Amino acid sequence: MKKMIVLAAGCIFLFACNNEKKDDNPVAAADSTVAKAPAELPQSEMLTDSKYKDIGKNAMTKLSDGDVAGYLSAFADTAVYQWNNGDSLKGKEAITDYWTKRRKDVVDSLKYSKDIWLPIKVNTPQSVEAPGVWLLSWYMVEAKYKATGKKMVQWMHMDWHFNSADKIDRVIQYLDRAPINAAMTK
Repeated sequence: MKKMIVLAAGCIFLFACNNEKKDDNPVAAADSTVAKAPAELPQSEMLTDSKYKDIGKNAMTKLSDGDVAGYLSAFADTAVYQWNNGDSLKGKEAITDYWTKRRKDVVDSLKYSKDIWLPIKVNTPQSVEAPGVWLLSWYMVEAKYKATGKKMVQWMHMDWHFNSADKIDRVIQYLDRAPINAAMTK
């Protein structure tokens, strides 16, 4: 939860620091070069339609239903799936293997609720993020584990990056391992 608050505060700070005073003189404004903001919130038609949100929501619905192939149909073959602890999977095949095994052998049920979706276009990366469209999502996760029958409930956050073909080529998932480990311990 702290990471979500820090991320949201960072986004607000990023946009607050980039509010340039507009010139009331249209001739002078036409002659000057307007620099693009490092990132754009949903203002353009590309970001205000629900395309990216629909892709993300559909993927999460498929995963909660146990349809790993459906979940990964939105992914590029070269996709990278990364967690906040630095672990990662490279390539759609590795991501498929991980989620297939996880859904078959580890997770009995998976439910997402209270979801929030925010598309954002990064023009000038400020750190490790790639330029282009990102979809930021926050959601409550409830998972029940096969080995113990225990449930885990926590807020998670995921960043999804889309390539030029609107396929997901990078996912960064932020979660707390402690509740997961506790639910998996007999």
